[in-house]
Amino acid sequence: MSVRVQRRHRDAVTAAAGLAGTAVCCWVAASGRVGGAEQAVFRFVNGWPEAWRAPLYGFQLLGVLGMPLLVAVPAAVLRRWRLVLALAALVPVKLVVEHDLLKALVQRERPGTTIPGAVLRDVPSAGLSFPSGHAVIAFGVVVLVAPYLHRRWVVVVLALAVLNGVARVHLGAHAPLDVVGGAAAGMAIGALLQLLVGVPVRAGAPTGTGRPRPVPRH
Repeated sequence: MSVRVQRRHRDAVTAAAGLAGTAVCCWVAASGRVGGAEQAVFRFVNGWPEAWRAPLYGFQLLGVLGMPLLVAVPAAVLRRWRLVLALAALVPVKLVVEHDLLKALVQRERPGTTIPGAVLRDVPSAGLSFPSGHAVIAFGVVVLVAPYLHRRWVVVVLALAVLNGVARVHLGAHAPLDVVGGAAAGMAIGALLQLLVGVPVRAGAPTGTGRPRPVPRH
């Protein structure tokens, strides 16, 4: 069965929203300070009982640099080649955007330096904190895999990405705005990669903004 590709309007909207969100977060964090409201949110999450440490540490692993390549393995088994390509591209694009662009624009230190009394749980006390690279990866993966999943599974992977960001705050690695900025950047990167490679749809399926039908297995 022949397969065609669509570039979806919703991906363009997601990319624009992600870029706008990243820009706003950069503007707020550019001073290098962590404001009172942000510190209050940080202390609330960072102060959760130690019993939360182990499960949240597991969730934060969902944002490690190798996660897109790990997700690409089942995608390759299912012959979702465009998804494999986008997931593989997410890693180098993330590194360039995070280190060569955002960290060059916003030089804000980690909570161990900027927030008095921060509890650090096996995370660095110093170093540039904005954006959260884990959030970039986690939300970038969500955007890329969403067209290939049923809606209920999209909710699950989105919840996992949110828990990844919460974990980074609880562990003391990032302030909340670092996570929000990273999530926005990850969404923008994922959506732009989606627009670049396209989303396969079954021949005869309607194109446009609707969810594509599952790609047939060969």
